[in-house]
This record gives sequence, structure tokens and C-alpha cells, in this order.
Amino acid sequence: MAGSDDATIQDLGHESRKFPPSAEFVATTLVADSSLHDEGRRDYEGFWARHAGELLSWSKPWHTICEWKLPFVKWFIGGELNVSYNCLDRHVLAGHGHKVAFYWEGEPGDTRVVTYQELLDETQKFANALRSLGVQKGDRINIYLPMIPEAAVAMLACARIGAAHSVVFGGFSAQALADRINDASAKVLITADGGWRRGEIFPLKPQADAAVEYTPTIEHVVVVRRGGNEVAMQAGRDHWYHELLAQAAPTCPAEPMDAEQLLFLLYTSGTTGKPKGIMHTTGGYLTHVATTFKYAFDHQPDRDVFWCTADVGWVTGHSYIVYGPLANGATQVMYEGVPNYPANDRVWSLIDKYKVTIFYTAPTAIRTYMKWGAQEPAKHDLSSLRLLGSVGEPINPEAWIWYQETIGHGRCPIIDTWWQTETGGMMISPLPGVTITKPGSATHPLPGIAAEVVDEAGNTITRGGGYLTLTQPWPGMLRGIWGDPERYRETYWSRFPGRYFAGDGAKLDEDGYLWLLGRVDDVMNVSGHRISTTEVESALVSHPSVAEAAVVGANDATTGQAIIAYVTLRGGLSVDEKVLRDHVAKEIGAIAKPKTIYFTPDLPKTRSGKIMRRLLRDVAEGRNLGDTTTLADASVVTELQRRATDSPSED
Repeated sequence: MAGSDDATIQDLGHESRKFPPSAEFVATTLVADSSLHDEGRRDYEGFWARHAGELLSWSKPWHTICEWKLPFVKWFIGGELNVSYNCLDRHVLAGHGHKVAFYWEGEPGDTRVVTYQELLDETQKFANALRSLGVQKGDRINIYLPMIPEAAVAMLACARIGAAHSVVFGGFSAQALADRINDASAKVLITADGGWRRGEIFPLKPQADAAVEYTPTIEHVVVVRRGGNEVAMQAGRDHWYHELLAQAAPTCPAEPMDAEQLLFLLYTSGTTGKPKGIMHTTGGYLTHVATTFKYAFDHQPDRDVFWCTADVGWVTGHSYIVYGPLANGATQVMYEGVPNYPANDRVWSLIDKYKVTIFYTAPTAIRTYMKWGAQEPAKHDLSSLRLLGSVGEPINPEAWIWYQETIGHGRCPIIDTWWQTETGGMMISPLPGVTITKPGSATHPLPGIAAEVVDEAGNTITRGGGYLTLTQPWPGMLRGIWGDPERYRETYWSRFPGRYFAGDGAKLDEDGYLWLLGRVDDVMNVSGHRISTTEVESALVSHPSVAEAAVVGANDATTGQAIIAYVTLRGGLSVDEKVLRDHVAKEIGAIAKPKTIYFTPDLPKTRSGKIMRRLLRDVAEGRNLGDTTTLADASVVTELQRRATDSPSED
């Protein structure tokens, strides 16, 4: 269904299916009415303050909830607390030290069970170890580790003593690591010999060594022994993690921190330009992630086992593996490896093994599971699941339905969550016991959050497509870009005065539901129509033969841009290109028909699962490719280039 003629971005797709929460789910949910949303609308500052007081322990109360000097904000001014204490000590002091914090499984199948007491003990020792290396409050520490419990320990140890951490995803290159170390002037680098991925050890220490050659501020390198691969250790600079722990004192009291103390830097991993060091502080951020974890996931500590499949190198891992869950005393699964080792059913086997109740993963992963086939999850008992979540990009309706039927067996509410590195925590999501969901829609802002869709001129839109903006401060919001306040102002606050512009397109349907349309950079201009890649991709994936699709706009002399699609089919199926083009025309209109469709066994994705549309545009327009070091499999691009050369365009 098309939107109004003056819509900023065409509103092409329409979804009428609705899924209310089941009576069984509502009977045990934490929130089954509109009370939280009503409270957030009446007084958003009071809403967040109530949860800061109820969900966290403060060593000193705040005197001012929020100070908003656009675009800069402070929350809980005068208050003091410690993030590590809130995630560990208070649970142990309350008698829950025996509770499992992490069921950890390595890719080869080795396992560890880490209780809250054990996590606290190791965190205290490592905090003392960092102090023995000269780390002080306010220093920056880089973390470059696989998905192992020591990653959480390192983050919590930094928080305990007031050193800001900067976690760099273990798949990033030495150059990317060096850039982030240098921008933050980090003092210590924490890494590992290596980790396991696809049945082999990927070495991290050699990458770290290559980076440190160009990082003059690094004084010490701490190395966790995980892979067992041989590494070079430089005397005086390099230290084995286990040896430091053996020498460290067992007790390290959590130091009270100002609510606005810098907790971490996390660098956006954009493919062009200098990475931005996003700043998150202590009190507001922890309030935001603790509150959203509790209510969006309907988390109940006495019944739930939570598994977020992200890496701690991304903001999802910070907010919904380390800080949000541990602040709520959650029991989690942490898995080191890839989802298809040694076979395509590894994820489902882990859900069965650990009786996971809440599962949070990315749409890219869901579409990959679709491609592998329903027979894989069918090998395992998934009846423990009671809630499913989606994060990272808009989820197309057919993937949502597959997730709901094949994984959730029609029983589990799905929360499709929108948020960013910059927002700190979830912003738009269903509340699972309250919201009637629509496949593919993130539905509504969470309680205490205010979002509006606007047109080119910044006027509010109540129906149709436009730009997603946030209209009031929230506690988890970024406090700026490290060392560059002007870039912060220009990047996020200049496009629409008085509003935070997320950089994403969105639309509102006739029921007021929000639908994310992806980055506005990915909107295509075809014969004067601004068309979202997300809607065309959703139309393609709605065909029963298609597992995954990526769409880009390529320069075209006739239409300005032409729609180029890259399609991965479900295992063993085939379909004609014309059939797919006609299917898109039927689903959302002839204007959205791809000019060319390339069939490919896979798509170029980062190791976090995001599709690299920049590279797809380069392929479509025959340009030399830029940096491909962040790809999970760089050979995919080479194959796409070959197919693009071999395939004629459709008339």
C-alpha cells in the first residue's frame, strides 16, 4: 500500500497479520497492562528515577534526575554507584553466590559453569592485577578477546576500579585495533593467545602484537591462555592472565563512581571514515539496560536461562550479555564459536542442552537458519523456549513468521528490538505481555522513550515513511564522541534541530506501529521514488524459495538508480529471475522490481552478521572494492564479482 504523495520514503509494504500474547504467557508476565507506558508518558524522568532506585544499589543518592542542555545530558547528578558491585557483589551478599552466571561452552565442546561467587572472585583478583600494572581511575583499557568468560571479567574489573574499557571485536584487523587504541590513548591491552572458530584456532596475540607496534601508549599486554597456540611474549610488557591472578590479592572493594563517570568507549565500525568512540557513562546507562532487560525480556530470575548470541565486542554484548543481565542476576549461556560447527544444528543443540528460555539473535542469523532448513531445529527439544528476540537490523515478515512457527512453535512472543550503539539500550520494542505484535514491526517506543517520524522539513508524520527521530533524552544515551564534541553535535543533532536523528528511515502504519526501513544511506532513488532496501528485501524473502536477499541501488542513466538484488535460495530450491521480479511487483508494486537479480550461495557480511551493502554497490557498479578485512568470508565478494561479470542485465 502506498503512502501519501509527499512521503519522504515510499511506504510500499503492508502487513496485516497480528499476534496477541497468549493467555498462558500473560498469566505469568511481569507486565500485562499499559501501566509502564502510562507512567513513562506522564513523567519520563520520574519513570527512570524510580527504576534506578528499585533495580540498582547506590552508595550515594542523586540530587538531580536529569540535566538537559541540548545536545548534552547528565543523569542522576550527584549520585554514586559501582557497576561491578551492582552486577556481582550485591547478588552474592543476598545469598545468590551459588547461582550460575554463565554456562559457557567452547566451540570444541569444552564447558565451564561460572557462578556469581566465582565471577566476583575472579573479577576482584583481576582488578587488583590491573592496579599492579599501574591502572588508575580514568585510564582507558582495550579488550581484544574471544567469547570467553574472561571477557566479562575484564569489563567488570575495569568498572570496579573506574578504568574505562574499549572492547574491540576479536575479528577486527591489527590496523583497526591500533586505530582504536590510539584514539583512546589506552594504557593496557587485554587479549588471548587465540580462540576457536570453525574448528580451528584463530590467533589473536600476533594481531595484537602487530597493533601494539603502532600504539605508543600501551604499557602492558595481558594474555589469556585459551587457544593453546604458541605465541611470543615480550619480557616486561606481556603478562599471562593466569599468572597475574595467581599473584593478586583476593579482595578488591568496589570503588563508588560518580553517575557520569565514563564506563566504556565503543567504536562504531563504519566502513568509511574515522571510527567514532561512543561514550557511555555509569548510572544512566546501567539504569537503562537493567530496566529494558527486565521488562522487554520479561526476565524472571527464578525461571529463566537467557542466551544472547552477540559478541561482547558489539554493543549488544555489552548491554545484553554483561551489564543488563548481570545487574538482574540472570543465568546465561555464552558460546564461543560459530552456529554451524560441527553441524548446522549447534545453536538448537545448545538451547536443548541448557534449557534456554529466552533467545536473542539477529535477523541475518534467522535467515541463515531458514536456509539450512527446518529439519535442523527439529532434531532438538526446544520446548524450554518461552520468548524470542531479534536485534541488529529490521527483520522481514517471513523470517519473523519462520522464527515464530519453527523455533517458537507458535507459543513464544517475539520482541523485535530497535536500538543502536549510540542509544546504549533498547528504544523501540514490544512489551511481550502487553503488545499485539505484527511480523516485521518493532511496534512502539518502550516506556520512558519518545520517538517520532518526520519528513524532510522535520514535520511530524503520523502515517507513511520518513526519518526516525528521538525527541527527549534517555538515560542510556551516548554522552558524546571521545575527543570530538563538535562531531557529536554535527552527526546526531544537526539534521533536525532539537531532535536526535538516528540515521534510520521508518514508517508508521494505519495502527501507529513503527516499521524500521534501514539506514537512510540505503534508501534508493528510482525515477524520483525513494524506496527502502528493507521493503524490497522483505518482498523477495516472502517468496517460498528465497532464504535471504540484499538489495542496493546502482547508478542508472535512465532511472537515476536501478534496483540490484542479491538472492540466496533455500537449500535445494530454485526459481527463475523473472518469477522473483514479478513477485516483488505483486507484493509492493512495479516501481520496486529489481532490474537485475544475482543468485549467490552467500552474502558479504561482517562477523557480527550485518550485510555489507557498500561492497554490494561496488560490485553492482564495477568499482574496485575497499576494505574487506571485517568480512566473515571475503571469498564471497570474489564470487559475486564473477557472477556480476557473467550475468546480463534484465531489460
